[in-house]
Amino acid sequence: MVRVFRNFLRSDSGAVTVDWVVLTASVVFMAAISFYQIRDSSGSMEEATASALAAEQTSLFPE
Repeated sequence: MVRVFRNFLRSDSGAVTVDWVVLTASVVFMAAISFYQIRDSSGSMEEATASALAAEQTSLFPE
């Protein structure tokens, strides 16, 4: 039984798989964070652009 446990501890055949799983999970996590940051920033940019265009339209075509 001790020999089986030692062989298990020395075996590293699944280590590459674990590395890839961790790497892929971190890339997906960072992509999700980036998506939400861009989405939040684009909303405020949309409001700023709309108000700037409305102000420009008012100055070009006064009522």
